[in-house]
Amino acid sequence: MRHRKKTVKLGRSQAHRDALLANQVVSLIQHNRIKTTLAKAKAVRPFAEKMLTLGKRGDLHARRLAISYLRQKDAVKKLFEEVAPRAANRNGGYTRIIKLGQRQSDAAPMAFIEWVDASVEAEPVEPAETKAKKSAPKKSAKAKEEPAAEAAAEPAAEEKPKKKPAARKKASEE
Repeated sequence: MRHRKKTVKLGRSQAHRDALLANQVVSLIQHNRIKTTLAKAKAVRPFAEKMLTLGKRGDLHARRLAISYLRQKDAVKKLFEEVAPRAANRNGGYTRIIKLGQRQSDAAPMAFIEWVDASVEAEPVEPAETKAKKSAPKKSAKAKEEPAAEAAAEPAAEEKPKKKPAARKKASEE
């Protein structure tokens, strides 16, 4: 029977998956928002919310459990001192997933995962189409004229004459 076997495998072994999720949660704690694939964001969400629940408990045992899962003391310290107090009056739903569209290289669905109570001053999310359409900043008319004026001012005598290619020996002569 398959009852209560809800683990998202993500194409990894259990140890690799545990390390991946722990690292994603640490990055979420440190940066308040991470960009990842949609499948990983959905797998990180329950793990991150459990860690925040431990942070809200705030006792020594909860801190030790969080250290055993996340394996980084500075991230656990930030979780307990900064992130958890922001969510003190919230009863769950600490994270939000924002879908971004497809990654250009392999068309994987991408998403942001972030804390709901975080005050993130992030850049606005632009769709992939507008990023592709942006080009280098256009030069002004004056900037376009300068290289042409410099080229006209330089005498043609300074140009090096082109060398003639050296005569090649035939392999049959040797």
